[in-house]
Amino acid sequence: LQAIWLFFCTIVSPLTCTVDRTKRNVLQWKVLPWQVCGCVMLCLIMMMIITFSFFPFFSVIPDSLTVTAPPQTLSKVEGDTLQLNCEVSRTTMQHTHLSVGWYLRSPEDATAPPQELVTLSRDFVLRSGGPYRQRMAAGDLRLDKTSATSYRLTIHKLQPVDQGLLYCQAVEWIQDPDGSWFAMTRKQSEKTQLRIQPTDRDFSIQVSTERRSFMAGESLELRCTIEAQNVPERFFSVSWVFSSSPVAVVGPSAVPVLGPGYVAREAAGLVTVRKESPNIHLLKLHRLSTEDAGKYICRVTEREKTPTGDFIDRSKRSRNVQITVQPLKNNTTVSLSANSSEVLEGDPIQLMCSVSSAIAPLTVVWQWTGRQSAGPIQEVASVDRDGTVTHGPSYRERSGYGEIRVERVRADIFSLSLYNALPGDEGQYRCSATQWINIGTETDPNWEKLGEQSATKTVTVKTVESSFMVSASSRTPSISFGDSFDLLCLVKPRHNPRVPTSVTWRFMPTGAQDDDQGEFKDLVTFTREGTLQWGEQLLGLGTRTTVDRSHSNTNFRLSVTRAGRREAGKYQCTAILWRKNYDNSWSRVANRTSNLLGINVLQPESRLKVQKNNQSLVYQEDSRVRINCSITSQTSQDSQHAVLWYIRRAAGSETDELLLRIERTGAFEYGAYADEERLRRRVQAERLSPRLYALTLNRAESSDSGTYYCLVEEWLSDPDGAWYRLSRDTSGYTRVLVKQPGEPQLRVDELENNVTVEASNSIRLGCNIFSQSSPDSRFSVFWYVDRSDDEDIEDQPGEDDDKRDCVFSIGHDAIFGNGNCSPPDDNGPNSRFQFERTTSDQYSLTIHGARPADAGRYYCHVEEWLLNPRNEWYRLATNNSGVTIVNVLQQVSTIQSVVCSNESLFYFLFFYPFPIFGILLIALLVVRYKGRNNNKSQEGKNGAPLLWIKEPHLSYSPTCLDPPALSLHPGSVD
Repeated sequence: LQAIWLFFCTIVSPLTCTVDRTKRNVLQWKVLPWQVCGCVMLCLIMMMIITFSFFPFFSVIPDSLTVTAPPQTLSKVEGDTLQLNCEVSRTTMQHTHLSVGWYLRSPEDATAPPQELVTLSRDFVLRSGGPYRQRMAAGDLRLDKTSATSYRLTIHKLQPVDQGLLYCQAVEWIQDPDGSWFAMTRKQSEKTQLRIQPTDRDFSIQVSTERRSFMAGESLELRCTIEAQNVPERFFSVSWVFSSSPVAVVGPSAVPVLGPGYVAREAAGLVTVRKESPNIHLLKLHRLSTEDAGKYICRVTEREKTPTGDFIDRSKRSRNVQITVQPLKNNTTVSLSANSSEVLEGDPIQLMCSVSSAIAPLTVVWQWTGRQSAGPIQEVASVDRDGTVTHGPSYRERSGYGEIRVERVRADIFSLSLYNALPGDEGQYRCSATQWINIGTETDPNWEKLGEQSATKTVTVKTVESSFMVSASSRTPSISFGDSFDLLCLVKPRHNPRVPTSVTWRFMPTGAQDDDQGEFKDLVTFTREGTLQWGEQLLGLGTRTTVDRSHSNTNFRLSVTRAGRREAGKYQCTAILWRKNYDNSWSRVANRTSNLLGINVLQPESRLKVQKNNQSLVYQEDSRVRINCSITSQTSQDSQHAVLWYIRRAAGSETDELLLRIERTGAFEYGAYADEERLRRRVQAERLSPRLYALTLNRAESSDSGTYYCLVEEWLSDPDGAWYRLSRDTSGYTRVLVKQPGEPQLRVDELENNVTVEASNSIRLGCNIFSQSSPDSRFSVFWYVDRSDDEDIEDQPGEDDDKRDCVFSIGHDAIFGNGNCSPPDDNGPNSRFQFERTTSDQYSLTIHGARPADAGRYYCHVEEWLLNPRNEWYRLATNNSGVTIVNVLQQVSTIQSVVCSNESLFYFLFFYPFPIFGILLIALLVVRYKGRNNNKSQEGKNGAPLLWIKEPHLSYSPTCLDPPALSLHPGSVD
């Protein structure tokens, strides 16, 4: 618009003004110049308005198009496939379109225009260059958009014309308001140089076979190989010819056509014609006969289409292959070889059985016997005619884990492999080969044994245990604090993966060596799997210890830096030899331990001293015992102490029991003796000062008597801050004697007396305690009797226990039958014994119904019991009373004694008569009462009173106990 207005103002406007003036008055041009200036000024003002009005709407679009493809040089063969990728991206904010295309530039003429291969236009239309339209229609040329920015070019069946420089070109388009498209920018990628090697149309033929001499009955395999380029895309037909007679023809479709003489054999399965691959054809003749001997030829014909559409054939033939077939005879030989006659345990045993001159199918049997043919023959495995492998019963499970492998390497070579050899695999191996011939038909075979040959081989298995050795060495047996040392463990023989070794470094600290129960602890273990496993004992807090091993697993090194007191001791390495069984389980073969390596870590000289004054203390039970342990000197002001209190029970005893341990940190730890004697509640340990310790026993008992002493351990911090025990020192011995309260004062009445009682009377035995040791005492009382017939025996009670019998006992816990005393009579209501305790010190025993057998010498045995501070009863003293001699008199038999002794007679005389007399008296009274009532009823009969009374007759007997009987009649009384 500015240009239009400029043109108008400079040219059109002055002319217009001039024309106007001309029409009016031409002569006035010079007179009226302001009109021209006015027109010019008007034009300039309009130009400024237009300029400032449209200026804000103009902008510049940045160029953000990028085209990327990696530069490369490719070499392809004619007919191959090519794929190239191109990355095209843009970040334009306006609405634009892209067109992406691939171009080919000839490498011979750089000035020639590039050839368009294929382009995706801005309208998303795919088009190709003139020469490539037909190839694109056939699908050999493609352009795919694989992602938002990726474009892939694919060319199938490359041709020589595709050779050159390939590149990708992208154009960014924008649309004007009038609907037309304008190419804003155009960019190309890096070029890819493509070289294409033309295809060679020539081909060659080669016929191969394993051997050319066969025995009758064997199989012949001939392979015809076509050596050419792009064989799958070419059309070949193969013809097999034998002595100028066609055998078979295989066309491009791979369908064989048999010759006249081979149709029947192919139907019987004796001829096989097959195309194994595009360039390999197979001819196989089964069960050869002497008639099959001769020359075999492979003829190959290629049919090729010319550019004119005609077909031409090119044929080639192979060289003659002369095949000889010999008649059947058994002249086979068998040879057996092994990888080694002596195999190390864990290594494989490999046996190769070669069968030469075999003319028929073979069966091979592997057998094993012990050394010097000892033991039964065991079948390892067998290979059937068809190649089926069968393992023997003893080796079937092992073969299931892949430990035994039997295979047919070739037609005449068989192998037996026993992996992970065991000592039991040692012995003699036999390979027996048997030839079989089929005398039947293919459908109905009948195999006949042609011959058998065998060979043996002796294999020795050397156990790794025999040469397994472990040794340890060190260059620095003595070091100081903060130094480093290395330990080396050498294991022989070399590492075997099937028989691996696990090595463990073990350590016993110096402090544990003084103890009889000290034992080595594991530091680190190199496991059989090759992993590292740290043990329960760690050196240098686990951060200053390093371990490594050699590649051959024969050298195992343990390194310790900045050694401290804890690293001092004895080191040794142990190696365990493992065997991996066929079921993947592990068995331990051998265990070896190296020599000991002593490492001494020097430490400061100890100046620890403990006061060693010996003393004796006597206490009463339930008292408080206090023992001091004083440290007179120590090595350093920073020393810390651990105090152990020991007790020695018996004089001269070498076994000291640990009572209490006070750690350097102040922690308490009771020993086993404190638990056994239940001293935890009564024992008390104190630290009165940094150098003074005290042990207190509360409520002392007599069992606490013994010899006490303290063992002081001095602890210092090593260079790495760990505490170690520098030295030990013991104190003097304190002999403590805890007595029971006073001397025993038990005294029982020792007065002797004689007691004579008649039979059936009671015997009373007394037991009086005159004095006792304590008011809290309790007593167990036993009554014994000595029934010896010798009256002159004056033994004291208790001197001959075999002649005494226990009569009765009661314990201090008020339980009858205490101890081993078992009275002969039964307890309960029928017991003849009656026990009484009138007071705490008076006891009596009464024996009712005395018998002659109760006679004897009686005395009581008293035991005094007290309660100790642990609330347990203990026997303090014993004492016996005087003897009481008891005599029992037998009664004379009288009427009274007879009646009283017979219970039935007693009841018959004194009990049964009284009930009988009572019943008779009651009956008499009843009879008399009834007779009196009858007399009253007859008195005054018929209204006539009785005018007289006849003196009754009275019958009385002075000896009769019953009252006289009276009978009343009218006028009389009877």
